[in-house]
Parts: sequence; structure tokens; C-alpha cells
Amino acid sequence: MRSGLQRTRILSWIASVTLLPLWPIAGVVNAQTFPSKPIRIVIPFPPGGTNDLVPRAIAEKMRVGLGQPVVAENRPGGNNIIASEIVAKSAPDGHTLLIANTQHVINPSLFPKLPYDALRDFAPVALATSVYFALTVHPSVPVTSAKQFISVARAHPGALTYASAGIGAPHHLAMKLLESMAHVELTHIPYKGAGQFVPPLLAGEVSCVIGAINSLLPHAHTGKLRILAMAGKRRAPILPEVPTIAEAALPGFELDNWNGFLVPAGTPRAVIDRLNAEIVKALRDSQIRDLLVPQGIEILASTPDEFEVLMRVHMAKWAKIIRNANIKVD
Repeated sequence: MRSGLQRTRILSWIASVTLLPLWPIAGVVNAQTFPSKPIRIVIPFPPGGTNDLVPRAIAEKMRVGLGQPVVAENRPGGNNIIASEIVAKSAPDGHTLLIANTQHVINPSLFPKLPYDALRDFAPVALATSVYFALTVHPSVPVTSAKQFISVARAHPGALTYASAGIGAPHHLAMKLLESMAHVELTHIPYKGAGQFVPPLLAGEVSCVIGAINSLLPHAHTGKLRILAMAGKRRAPILPEVPTIAEAALPGFELDNWNGFLVPAGTPRAVIDRLNAEIVKALRDSQIRDLLVPQGIEILASTPDEFEVLMRVHMAKWAKIIRNANIKVD
């Protein structure tokens, strides 16, 4: 009698175990077998430029470390929204990554009806790099420092024009931050992308820009442009003599135009950690450093958790600037 009851209990326990959900086991298996196919990095920008250079350089190093092809795919358009939606709706298995930049956390304040949530629908993998931005003027503007620039802008409200890659782009918001902190009025001239505003800046059709130094520095070397100050929290190693805007004129001014890797939410943490390890290893490779640093790109290489904190902080920062400046996208 007792043995029969014991046998019944054992069979009942076995049955209950077999009915347990299998997703935790599946997650472990997926992490152990990752990667099982080629990896795709979706780039929200056209070919060429810093935001395209970084993922392509890292992709080759990742291919070696992961043992699978790593394909960089350009999907520009829609203020980075097209590429972001593709990744947000991809399988959360680590085989599809987004290379996002500051625009990713700016967009929610510009577009209330995004087809994804910029935080909840993604999992951070690694903050990769930051591009040094600089306040740069055409030589026709009679200034040689950020402090002089602000003085001229105060004396002639609206007379100085500035270029950007479009309404709500980092260049635009950086100047809005400068206007609010310096109490000056400038005139915004938006273009369709950063590559489009360099020719009119060189021609003197616009007075200035806060833009990436990798596209501006060659023209500064020839005297066609004048770099006044760096926009970030640190001086650029390739221009150690140029102070930051915060040092020279506006304490507390800071623009970080970073980029980093995201995957769809729900990707197993073990897969994220594996991707993070390969990306960080690639960023610390001497060949990558020799390629990126001379172009005014700072290598950061963070943990997933550090990247998540940065995204949340920057989303709040730019939301406040957009709200205070009443910036609207038509």
C-alpha cells in the first residue's frame, strides 16, 4: 500500500516537472549556441561618415571573434526611425544589432508617435564612441574665441546663421543649448544631413556650426574654417590647444554625440554579454584606435548597464532643451 502511494507521488512529481515552462532552458541553450548564423548591424545612416565608419570597422573584428560573418547594412531615412524600427521588431536572439547615436534618445521628444519605445524596446549592449564636436566659424566672422563669438551674437541678434543636419539634429540642439545659456539669438539654417552643410559653410553662406571635427578639421588646417572651441566635456587629443566651450565661455555647456550598439528587448543577457565582450575587444584593438582617434573620435567601450544609464540621462536632458526651445518637426 505504502509503496503504491510512494510510486504515485513520484509519478505525480515527474509529471509536474515536465509541465514547467521551458523558456529559461531555451534561453540558456540559445546563449550557449550563439551565434548560430550571420550577424547583421543595421546602420541608420548612409554610407560614409563617422556613424558608418565605426560599425564597419568593428564588424570585421567581431567576425573574427564570433566566427560568423558580420554584415553592415545601411538603412538611412526617417531621422533614424526606419532602422530603429527594423531592429526593434527583429528576433531577440542577438543576431540583429542597431548602431544608434544621440538621435535615438532625441527622437521621442520630436516624434510622439514612434513605432517603438526608444528604451523599452531595446537592450543596450555597449556604448562605443563619441565624436568630438566643435564650434566652428567661417573666416568672415571676426572672432577667434567662443567668448568673442558670444559677444558678437549679443551685439547683433539673429545676424549670425548656423547650419545643422536638420531640425532636432545634435547640431541644432547644441546651438539651442548655446543660445539659452549665452542669452543670444542665432538664425538656424537646416540641411538634409551633415554632409550637405559643409559646402555652404565653406562658401560663407552660413556663419557657423557646432559639428563633428572629422569633417571640419581638414578645412581648418587650410584656413577655410576657424575652430573656436570644443563642444564636449573634454578637449580633443588631436587639438589639445583648443579649449572647450565650458572652459572658454559657458561653464556647464556639454554636448556628447555618442554612438553605441543596441539589440531588441528580450535578448538573453548571456548573449548581450558575449556581444559586449567582442565589441569592447574590437574597440581596444590598436588598429581600430589608429583608425578612429586621428579622425576626432573618442573610444569609450562601456558595459551594457553604463550605456543604459547614459541613454536615460541624455533622453531627459534633450527633452528639456527641446521643450524649452519649443522645437517642432513639421
